[in-house]
Amino acid sequence: MKFVGLDATYSIGAGLSGVGVYSREILYGLAAAHPEQRFDFWYRGHRCLDARKEAAPQNVRRRLLAGPLGPRGAGVFHGLNQRLPATLPRRSVATFHDLFVLTGEYSTPEFRERFAAQARDAAQRADAVIAVSAVTAEQVIDLLGGERAKVRVVHHGVRRPAGGAPVTREKVILNVGAIQKRKNIARLVQAFEGVNEEWRLVLAGSDGYGAGEIRQRIAASPARERIVTPGYVSAEVLAGWYSRASVFAFPSLDEGFGMPVLEAMASGVAVLTSSRSALPEVAGEAALLVDPEEDESVTAGLRKITGDGALRTQLVARGHIHSSRFTWDRAVAETWRIYREIW
Repeated sequence: MKFVGLDATYSIGAGLSGVGVYSREILYGLAAAHPEQRFDFWYRGHRCLDARKEAAPQNVRRRLLAGPLGPRGAGVFHGLNQRLPATLPRRSVATFHDLFVLTGEYSTPEFRERFAAQARDAAQRADAVIAVSAVTAEQVIDLLGGERAKVRVVHHGVRRPAGGAPVTREKVILNVGAIQKRKNIARLVQAFEGVNEEWRLVLAGSDGYGAGEIRQRIAASPARERIVTPGYVSAEVLAGWYSRASVFAFPSLDEGFGMPVLEAMASGVAVLTSSRSALPEVAGEAALLVDPEEDESVTAGLRKITGDGALRTQLVARGHIHSSRFTWDRAVAETWRIYREIW
């Protein structure tokens, strides 16, 4: 049986994004689940040198993804982030996480043009497309001209954040993700100004597109002294915030999945999130949903969840059950089945 090749570029480095977490879980999950199969992990540019510093499973080789040859000898090649190399083997798969770059003013025109070309190419050349949500699947079809017959939905999994013993819940509203326009942080800050002054807002994430304006809004907020902006935090620090927070507020304008919602649920935090994009699909009935484009909806929702302890207890119980249905083992198994379909 020929080897399986995967683009492992995004699995390397500190502070992995959602795509990076997905990449590591799929890469190492597949290698562990199929010890008899050889896997080649391919890396673009300097990431190949960084990757060689890590120990690899016995059935894994690390390769440089560059030049005209590429992963030509693979039985199937999997692009884990919405792009494929120019030269491919007979069969290929591409995973699509989101297409927000094409649906709103959330990036520069130059990045949008480059992203659109890569994504459209991957959607059309891949023998199978993995979408991480039903919403993303429809966008691949509608925006990129992908063939419906070759699109499969494979949800992300979730792991309970590592941490020490649970601590007492505090009146903390937590948001995890980049400080950027798409995450709707300015509107969340405005809504926070309307809740009881005993509460704090923690915005854990590095700066993204539009961060300058958002930080100006935070600085001008009458609740500025109760807003904490620690920037990007390590997994250990994040686990601490998840264990302390009483509310997780994620009123994002556009998400292809929304991994932090499940992380918060798995950590026992009551969740408020958006009624748009993939978030209702991911949150199910285990979260309080608000319209992310309506000021009053976000404000009223935040007041409701912070002011009603019984509601929070109910959402926490639902969240534990709901988040347990999303596992990386299942994502790995479903991905492997797709390989076998097209091999």
